[in-house]
Amino acid sequence: MRVFVTGAAGFIGTATTRELIANGHHVVGLARSDANAEALRKMGADIHRGSLEDLESLRSGAKKTDGTIHLAFIHDFAKFAENGQIDKRAIEAMGSVLEGTNKPFLVTSGTLLVSPGRLATEEDAAMPGLPRESETAGLAFAARGVRTMAVRLPQVHGGDGKCGLVNLLLAVAQAKGVSGYVGDGANRWSGAHRLDVARLYRLALEKGTAGRSFHAVADEGVALREIAEVLGRQLKLPVASIPQENAAEHFGMTAMFAGIDGPASSALTQAWLGWEPHEIGMIADIGRPGYFAN
Repeated sequence: MRVFVTGAAGFIGTATTRELIANGHHVVGLARSDANAEALRKMGADIHRGSLEDLESLRSGAKKTDGTIHLAFIHDFAKFAENGQIDKRAIEAMGSVLEGTNKPFLVTSGTLLVSPGRLATEEDAAMPGLPRESETAGLAFAARGVRTMAVRLPQVHGGDGKCGLVNLLLAVAQAKGVSGYVGDGANRWSGAHRLDVARLYRLALEKGTAGRSFHAVADEGVALREIAEVLGRQLKLPVASIPQENAAEHFGMTAMFAGIDGPASSALTQAWLGWEPHEIGMIADIGRPGYFAN
């Protein structure tokens, strides 16, 4: 299958591109820079120049291929709402040229805000009104003859210094001189290794059912206190509880996530797709000496 992949040279995109090529697919990767293009060439992918805001490049990339995986997102939380709208317009552009084709179209969402305070499952609807509207925008095309699916991501790690929102906690700890967590730190985030995540994207592309949301979750729930303790060891900083009333001041824009309890299950995903996560767990991975040195 010829697969158009946005974000193909990114953290998760690189693993997904390699996974697709290793399993006989042909990747056409969106490249917004010469550096992205060169990285894609080295992996054996074809280059499609464009960007999330070049809607014609997205339409042509999706139209000329057999399936689309949308991984790109502008990760600037200071402009979260604006970037969510850019993402929505990109999804609508690609979906518009796929109507009636039954081609697979995977969009990317997250697990953290699906059902705060309890274990989220794949059958929980995406919370309405969030700045990132990828799931709602993408799954709407399932009723228009597109095999649209959503992959909900947890905190994704994988050996080169990145781990989703954990990197924001890392930056706060470096700035404040203390690795903090809110209250008793019992609230949880789910996690997965990017190689396991890449396998899920491939399996969903190959055999996923239209309209479904899949959870790329290996660790159902890791306590924020445990994460803070790992960061404290990595940075050689003290670890401390931050009272709820001081969280906004201490964590800044990261406060909107730092206190959320967002565990998630992948039981249905594993049953539907035969997917099983095999890689190292989040705490063991990010706790390795020098993980965040890159």
